[in-house]
Amino acid sequence: MESWARSFVLVLCLWPLLVDGMVRHYKFNVVMKNTTRLCSSKPIVTVNGKFPGPTLYAREGDNVLVKVTNHVKYNVTIHWHGIRQIRTGWADGPAYITQCPIQPKQSYVYNFTITGQRGTLLWHAHILWLRATVHGGIVILPKLHVPYPFPAPHKEVIVILGEWWKSDTEAVINEALKSGLAPNVSDAHTINGHPGPMSTCATSQDGFKLKVDSGKTYMLRIINAALNEELFFKVAGHQLTVVEVDAVYTKPFKTDTILIAPGQTTNVLLTADQGAGRYLVTASPFMDSPIAVDNKTATATVHYTNTVATSTITTTNPPPQNATPVASNFIDSLRSLNSEQYPAKVPSKVDHSLLFTVGLGINPCPTCAAGNGSRAVAAINNVSFVMPTTALLQAHYFNISGVFTKDFPGNPPITFNFTSSGPANRQTMSGTRLYPLAYNSTVQVVLQDTGIITPENHPLHLHGFNFFAVGRGLGNYIPKTSPKTFNLIDPIERNTIGVPSGGWTAIRFRADNPGIWFLHCHLEVHTTWGLKMAFVVDNGKGPNESLLPPPKDLPTC
Repeated sequence: MESWARSFVLVLCLWPLLVDGMVRHYKFNVVMKNTTRLCSSKPIVTVNGKFPGPTLYAREGDNVLVKVTNHVKYNVTIHWHGIRQIRTGWADGPAYITQCPIQPKQSYVYNFTITGQRGTLLWHAHILWLRATVHGGIVILPKLHVPYPFPAPHKEVIVILGEWWKSDTEAVINEALKSGLAPNVSDAHTINGHPGPMSTCATSQDGFKLKVDSGKTYMLRIINAALNEELFFKVAGHQLTVVEVDAVYTKPFKTDTILIAPGQTTNVLLTADQGAGRYLVTASPFMDSPIAVDNKTATATVHYTNTVATSTITTTNPPPQNATPVASNFIDSLRSLNSEQYPAKVPSKVDHSLLFTVGLGINPCPTCAAGNGSRAVAAINNVSFVMPTTALLQAHYFNISGVFTKDFPGNPPITFNFTSSGPANRQTMSGTRLYPLAYNSTVQVVLQDTGIITPENHPLHLHGFNFFAVGRGLGNYIPKTSPKTFNLIDPIERNTIGVPSGGWTAIRFRADNPGIWFLHCHLEVHTTWGLKMAFVVDNGKGPNESLLPPPKDLPTC
């Protein structure tokens, strides 16, 4: 009888994952939680008191409703990073772009359907610097009876990489904005919320442990939820087989090191094919420019069954911080699966060919004493984006004038040797300027890094779409010759892409999703400084190609 009862409870727990195309309800309570790391405690903003937050599970085709209730002093929004949000921009989440924030003691239900997607994504706060601790995984299972295009793993494990500050992160960025200088870097990196057994102020039992059975294969759903840093990830003594990035299947390939930028996800298969023991897992920073980063390595362990807890750990050395060849080798190995079932529908013709410079600048700031009367800023095509006080999507839908203009430049205002130190005048323009797109038009955007102040790798995230990364290179993009190197057959498809330091990346997408869609650097410091813009995509023909009306509980500003 007891066994029957256990089985019944198990079926009840698993029932939501055994049904196709169902409605899934989640409750996210945003609350403060006192948390201790690195031998010091502080209150942090969390969802349901968890850090990292709860994992959202669904299947392709499901309708997801998440009721978010704000119990903290900050305004809050949640972004479902990588979810296409077809015609449901109201549920996308970036504050003042698609919605006004959820104010203290208020609630909002995010309502969206997962269409044509399966894999690993993430959710996170999309206001202030709250996503430092307000984040978690999204697991989209394939439709029922649809297998993975690779051997099914024995078990699947969420691995979330992050950063930890001993100080309050809102105080960190506020102090930086007041001074005009860059914010303090984090005090540690984390793996599933812990710096790990090799960190200061840790015991050998601290940190995340992945228990494995010899001979079995495990799928690690790796998520970079860090605020400001791209990370290398390694497991001592083991090869990793990459099978998916950003919820898009890839041609499988083996590597001992993956590179993952903030906002990106990577699924890898790890086979427990080594001798019994404990093996070190590392997450360490990648930065190939002279910019300060947190140089601490987060650690965890792969623990084979029947291994004594005190046995010696097999270690590995992380790549050097500036290991550009390791990073480039990984990026160049990524290819879309491009099978009959999962084709790569790369636009062959382009309606809008855009060149966006991405980089830093310096603007006057009379009150910034530490910055000698100036402050660091960031821009796309020399425009530092100004956040509105009315949500852009509401202004667009209700034809509210004076909130934004549709004149974002499709090319840099002046042409120069972009990867040099740039013009003597490093000031940027400012404005809430959007780039208009007709429904179903095709777009190519060349994202060109600049050397103003310093070249730097920028991970750019586009809301509302996946795109194909058709080309990349070092130096300046050359319109006559660079396209000859493009891959239009099986380029990697994703939602967040790194623009190499002193180089360029070309992406293509089809504007088949009406609404307003944010494009921004996923290094939070650069977003704060203004490295962001948005596309406004018109409705197509009829209701199925038009933005849905706003929900009745949409927050007001």
